[in-house]
Amino acid sequence: MTAAANKQLMQDLLGRAAAGDRAPYLAAIAEDVTMTVTGQYSWSQTFRGKEALLRDLYGHLATLLAEGRRTIPLRFIADDDLVVVEGKGDMRTKTGVQYDNDYCLIYRLREGRIVEIREYCDSVLTERVLGPFPASRTQPN
Repeated sequence: MTAAANKQLMQDLLGRAAAGDRAPYLAAIAEDVTMTVTGQYSWSQTFRGKEALLRDLYGHLATLLAEGRRTIPLRFIADDDLVVVEGKGDMRTKTGVQYDNDYCLIYRLREGRIVEIREYCDSVLTERVLGPFPASRTQPN
């Protein structure tokens, strides 16, 4: 796929997810995906495989965040198989604390599937609002 096609795909997937329909985004994640949460804090690690990503990262977030959580995509930049997305969280914890992190997400695509995600965000905000990432969900190196 071209850079323009990859950009359009991510605009469509993330636009639908922000509107409440996450199914197409989740379906576009490749089985062999890797997602790296960057930095040097408890959430920083690489999730290998769709099952681990859905269970350990997205599953943990589902225990913390109220329904209706979303990341609003603000800007898309594409180059070859990479699409960079600047986004703003619009989330609230189940205890009522607002959690509106700023994100830079880099997606690598292969044949219309998401095969790699790198997330950059405000790590201090993440740990202050969501707490440390549980060791029981931490991926082995």
